Amino acid sequence: MGIVAGLDSSPDFTRIVVCDTDTGAVLRQGYAPHPVETPEGGGRPSDVDPQAWLLSLGEAAGGGLLEGVQAIGVSSQQNALIPLDAQGNTVRPAMTGGDKRAQVAAADLVDALGGREAWAQAVGSVPTAAQPVTKLRWLAKSEPENALRTAGLLQAHDWLVWQLLGRPVRRTTDRGGASGTGYWSAAIGAYRPDLVELALGHQAMLPEVIGPSDAAGTTPEGLLISAGTGETMAAAFGLGIGLGDAVVSLGASGSVMAVHPEALTDQSGMITSLADATGMHLPVVTTLNAVRTLRGTAEMLGLPDLESLSDLAMKSTPGSHGLVLLPYLEGERTPNLPHTAGTLAGLRRESMKPEHLARAAFEGMLCGLADALDVLRGRGVDVRRVFLLGPAAELPAVQAAAPSLFAARVVVPQPADYAAIGAARQAAWALGVSQGALDPRNPPAWQGAAAQVLEPGEELAVGQAVRQQFTAVREQTHPGAFNF
Repeated sequence: MGIVAGLDSSPDFTRIVVCDTDTGAVLRQGYAPHPVETPEGGGRPSDVDPQAWLLSLGEAAGGGLLEGVQAIGVSSQQNALIPLDAQGNTVRPAMTGGDKRAQVAAADLVDALGGREAWAQAVGSVPTAAQPVTKLRWLAKSEPENALRTAGLLQAHDWLVWQLLGRPVRRTTDRGGASGTGYWSAAIGAYRPDLVELALGHQAMLPEVIGPSDAAGTTPEGLLISAGTGETMAAAFGLGIGLGDAVVSLGASGSVMAVHPEALTDQSGMITSLADATGMHLPVVTTLNAVRTLRGTAEMLGLPDLESLSDLAMKSTPGSHGLVLLPYLEGERTPNLPHTAGTLAGLRRESMKPEHLARAAFEGMLCGLADALDVLRGRGVDVRRVFLLGPAAELPAVQAAAPSLFAARVVVPQPADYAAIGAARQAAWALGVSQGALDPRNPPAWQGAAAQVLEPGEELAVGQAVRQQFTAVREQTHPGAFNF
């Protein structure tokens, strides 16, 4: 039996799991918040000193947590850009999160390359404010002196791996992290340095993209460090999803991703073509509105929490007595309607009851995500099983409606640190390959996540009728929104 560790450095904290290499069983765990001050008015700061991540990592690993560990995998927040000077020092704090400062820069880049289709063909995604390529454009326009000093680029997990290895000359990343930058194409497996120059104004040193089972290096103490990856790819790897599986994540916004053998090019920009942590591809479709729809409805009904909203919704029936909530509360990305608003349709005297509005909120949110699933299905992605993630996945109203609306078996995994587990699994893979015990094409077969399984069963026809009701309202209010 060997022992490996996976660490997940999220925007707010570091989690570490220590796992058995053969089964994936979690043996020990560590946690520490990031020592970052919250700015006035709340919310996460967009600019973060990366040293805070190292301090948090050290605290989480305290008390001998890593004793006996032979390899470490690193998962970290995606889209965090760390510009380095020629000596490898940070030019400025890391630019993290969605970073709304870069919205204008995103539009500039789209135009500079000739439109959305040109970007989709080039790198499998259309620039958004979150992506590193867009942050480079913002840096060039807003901080030109810092832009001129920028000689190298890393993301969060790249930087942490580099630090753990003692800042060697060789800097590395993985396919998953590279695919989200906006200057690496998953379809051809190569950088587009011309896009870095388009955004930044000059070339910069980019980390070497290594394979899923490759090691980034070994510390002087003999500790192997695997390639690392972004937290989305690590969570998918930790869950053990494969072909035929999709993951629907219920946050304030929602996302749908699925494993696919090929990179997808989508000129509409709805699909972001990422790479996963196994050598496959991970197309992602995002909605702006998910749990924020539920929270807004709960506030409107004077309810204290989402559990109360769920209890109320369960007093209604599928279809909400004809009430349809189109949940485009803050515009929408799927379909692409950035300036629209939500719609409440089907108001009749008999439907004007709190329980019907509560049910319509759940159905509207899930139908919006089902639309996102259909975008993937429409491009040939096989979806037979849907993993449902996020605290809202535990709500009875979600579980009652999701299988029939998604037209698939729904799996609700027990809460766990899946990104950290995925990082540990990657470490076990790299360790096994280095020892000649594992095939570089096949990751270790760890135990699957403990989960509740929900079948569509006899409710499938009912769910599809609810979808038709939702689609009719969407087409009436936004005709042709999905004609792409």
